[in-house]
Amino acid sequence: MLNLLLQTTIEEQPDDWDISRFSRLASFLATLRDKDGGLAFRVTARNRTQRGTPDPVLSTLDKSDVDQLWLFAVDGGDGLTDADCMGISRFRRLGGALMVTRDHMDVGSSICNLGGIGAAHYFHSHNREPDLSRHCVDDTYATNISWPNYHSGANGDFQRVRSVGSIHPVMRDRQSSTGVIQYLPSHPHEGVVGVPADDSTGRVVVEGQSLVSGRRFNIAVAFERSEHGGRAIAQSTFHHFADYNWDPACGCPTFVAESPGDGMARFPEALRSTKQYASNLAFWLSA
Repeated sequence: MLNLLLQTTIEEQPDDWDISRFSRLASFLATLRDKDGGLAFRVTARNRTQRGTPDPVLSTLDKSDVDQLWLFAVDGGDGLTDADCMGISRFRRLGGALMVTRDHMDVGSSICNLGGIGAAHYFHSHNREPDLSRHCVDDTYATNISWPNYHSGANGDFQRVRSVGSIHPVMRDRQSSTGVIQYLPSHPHEGVVGVPADDSTGRVVVEGQSLVSGRRFNIAVAFERSEHGGRAIAQSTFHHFADYNWDPACGCPTFVAESPGDGMARFPEALRSTKQYASNLAFWLSA
């Protein structure tokens, strides 16, 4: 059984995107079975300790028995200390697997200093998208949120996604009519990811399309195991995994202003597809 850590970059805060907002993902991953029929993952879900001081788990992750870290960067830019970033970077260099996700604008920008995978995440004030034509607002409805903020739909609805290049293992879906993942939860203002210019081990594996501008944007970049370290996934938004986006009845922080949709509830295939994607990530990362 592999040890899988679900971790946020904020302290326990019931009215924020703390780890309690990812309970459905945690429960689902804990039910996955390996090829012999046994439970595949021992799942631990936690928030960070006080910001501004090294987190005792993250800063020493390379000395732990964790096999995979799923990091939900939900902070405003101050979620990880230098010691935390160094601990996580050492963990990957030793072969540990990472799934790192964030959200719009500068939400989660404390991950920029993570070795390798940090460079795959583009923000408003740090590590901007190389394509200058994309330095513009996409979600024009939320006037308090600037780019990157790709509008893939309402929370609670789903988006149709597209596999990029040869079909990557994380995108395979035997129960889909096309053989690939077709749906993920939507979000009004997704962040964006890309392949760092100096890392030949990464490639874009799935992209979405804005309902406002029609622009396509990268949803996930997958990094193969190499001399740089273990496998990794950079994901455009943590909302692909949040309880609220799987089922709006779970509720959301009070600062969320947009009304949710009901597409995920009306079309169960979208949730099944999303769970298949999460399962694919977990098994591929440690394969």
